Amino acid sequence: MANKLKRRKEEKMLEIKNLHVRIAEDETEIIKGLDLTVKAGEVAAIMGPNGAGKSTLSYVLAGKEDYEVTEGEILFNGENLLDMEVDERAASGVFLAFQYPMEIPGVATMNFLKAAMNSQRKARNEAEYTTPEFIKKVKAASADLSIDFNMLKRALNVGFSGGEKKRAEILQMALLEPSLCVLDETDSGLDIDALKIVSDGVNALRDPARAFLVITHYQRLLDHIVPDTVHVLYNGRIIKTGDKSLALHLEENGYADVIASAA
Repeated sequence: MANKLKRRKEEKMLEIKNLHVRIAEDETEIIKGLDLTVKAGEVAAIMGPNGAGKSTLSYVLAGKEDYEVTEGEILFNGENLLDMEVDERAASGVFLAFQYPMEIPGVATMNFLKAAMNSQRKARNEAEYTTPEFIKKVKAASADLSIDFNMLKRALNVGFSGGEKKRAEILQMALLEPSLCVLDETDSGLDIDALKIVSDGVNALRDPARAFLVITHYQRLLDHIVPDTVHVLYNGRIIKTGDKSLALHLEENGYADVIASAA
């Protein structure tokens, strides 16, 4: 079993090769030849200054229509992610936790969760959850994230605090069980207690068959979700890669010397 897990951890889950991306509306190029590999079981952090292309990368992985890929490829478990529609990407195991989760008035959180979970199970030719099975799973997962079950009876994210919205997204991630989890500045707007709860929820999902792409400005998140690799994104490209000590260096010194050495 140990050898099997080792092999799975060494597999390349995400391969991005010479990726170029522009905003569809005005053709402004944001990603300019990005290369990145993330292995199964790996937690990879993406750091960089504002405007570097971090959120754009997350949106492209999820399939947001506002962006156009002009060159390069993205392979997810050997399959061309760019050939997949948004729902196909989700069914294949890609999950994006947004920096600012959307409020959806009129859609009950529980109904949303059940529809999402059963939709993915159907796409994978798995039996849909019965109502008792669904409620049991949601109650267990929400308890782990200190989410009041009554909160889930409200409309999705409507009236939620910033911390509640982030916890609700981590709850979705725990229930959907994706293989690639992209976290776009999950620490944004969180106080210390909420950051700890959300980070614990993420760490509980770490698995040899699951990878994380953690996008953040700050070291404080990486104190809780310790990365295996840290990549510096600047001007649409990865300019430096290192281990967790690189994040500490950036926290203490900023990006200036890393940018200068890559020039």
